[in-house]
Amino acid sequence: MTFTAGPVRVRVPATSANLGPGFDALGLALGLHDDVAAEVTTGGVRVTVSGEGAGDLPADDRHLVVTAMRAAFDVLGGQPPGLALECVNRIPQARGLGSSSAAIVAGVLLARALVPDGAERLDDAAALRLASELEGHPDNVAPCLLGGFTIAWTEPSGARAVSLPVAEAVQPTVFVPDERGLTAEARAALPATVPHPDAALTAGRAALLVHALTTEPALLLPATVDRLHQDYRAPGMPATAALVGALRAAGVAAVVSGAGPTVLALSEVPPAFPGGTNWRRWELPIDVSGARVTRGRLGHAERDPVAAGRKS
Repeated sequence: MTFTAGPVRVRVPATSANLGPGFDALGLALGLHDDVAAEVTTGGVRVTVSGEGAGDLPADDRHLVVTAMRAAFDVLGGQPPGLALECVNRIPQARGLGSSSAAIVAGVLLARALVPDGAERLDDAAALRLASELEGHPDNVAPCLLGGFTIAWTEPSGARAVSLPVAEAVQPTVFVPDERGLTAEARAALPATVPHPDAALTAGRAALLVHALTTEPALLLPATVDRLHQDYRAPGMPATAALVGALRAAGVAAVVSGAGPTVLALSEVPPAFPGGTNWRRWELPIDVSGARVTRGRLGHAERDPVAAGRKS
């Protein structure tokens, strides 16, 4: 097994999954990025982290980027003697913006780029399958890899996804609270079954949401109605549920971002809308490119931990 000399780097976007009715299937890539650089060394693992999660995330083999790299190297044919990583994180941790998916995708793509024929051994379809296996579901890793608005599903052979262009009038805004949330806890709040009318309504709105996001954003408010998961999770994050309700009452197509507690608005939010003192409000462009790999170390711009891409 041979490895590429010198460092490689990847920029991975934040993502928002579900988008209301598209539970575990729909996702959107957002213009808020983590930058990670990796290099094969003669031994050991060294990880440095700045920005979000600095001081909290492990700096050894337990780091999620390293875990994903190890899994990808196994698929590629062998482990390197050592690794050095530099992570500049801008995606808030445990907020429903795909920080774990970003780390997994970064690790898979960095490992592939560090093997001379890595793209032949692990093509894009295989990278999606592996990232989905590591994350447990494809709804965040798909937009992180592909960019734009994605529809993901799982077949017996693994995860698959398609990316669709988003209408220009779609204007994502995220409201990020100070407190964190855990996906496992949010999933534990879901019932084993739901009433058939709720499932039927949500399926119809998910289909409408595809049309609204790609063609007719004026339909985003009715298209983001959900009966599968948000109401069941509301007691565990009352501030999130209250903000979603207030935005929707004001005519804004607002949903819980992923498992929360971040709130995602897909239509324009009035400038004076009160988000609350414990919420950061960011207007984010849609990332249409997905994860991008280049050669070399992180430059001065990539090392800036300030969130690149956000408007406010």
